[in-house]
Amino acid sequence: MREVWILTRRELRAFFDSPSAYIVLSVFLLITGWFFGNSLFVENVASLRSVFDLAPVLFMFFIPALTMGTFAEERRAGTIELLLTLPVRDGQVIAAKLLSVVIVLLVALALTGVYVLTLAVLGDPDNGATLGGYLGLALLGLSCSALGLLASSLTRNQIVAFILGFAMIFGLYLLDKVTIFVPGWLAPILEYLSIDFHYRNLMRGVIDSRDVLYYLSLTAFAGLLTAYHLARRPE
Repeated sequence: MREVWILTRRELRAFFDSPSAYIVLSVFLLITGWFFGNSLFVENVASLRSVFDLAPVLFMFFIPALTMGTFAEERRAGTIELLLTLPVRDGQVIAAKLLSVVIVLLVALALTGVYVLTLAVLGDPDNGATLGGYLGLALLGLSCSALGLLASSLTRNQIVAFILGFAMIFGLYLLDKVTIFVPGWLAPILEYLSIDFHYRNLMRGVIDSRDVLYYLSLTAFAGLLTAYHLARRPE
């Protein structure tokens, strides 16, 4: 774990030494804050539902923006080989990059805590739904970050990495939206594979181990594919 944390700090410094992390955090808070304020002061609804509904769509754009340079930029700059020949395992490199992205996302979610405090003062929020929504966002962000890392490992071009990451997340998001167009036996499978289906369950405040296991499994699967691709070390 010591090696993972050293690499994580390296990645975090790279994030916060550039304007990218600040831009992503600022835009994320600006958009979610606008929807929260509109729901609270215009519609008179003391709930985080509007923020929770919007967050998965925002993640489709912001997470690929955070992850697109994790491996692609290393390949472009020629530092990927140096990194992978250090006395660390490929899995430790992947874990460190994933952890750094997740920490940035958790910072973004923690900053939205002001919305929770506002609701606690002005209304009577459903604590179970709030807890489930934040847990769902954390797990969704974890699995989407793993997909973003996989996309970044497939190319040396950051724009291509962004598009690939967006396409992966968007594709999994849509799976439970197209069930009416597929045979009946296939609909439950597509529904279970959808990242949004499990998120909606958690957002209702129903914390089911099957939903948690889905996100952890998706994260592990994407991590394994990333490790496999890195192990090939194409020149």
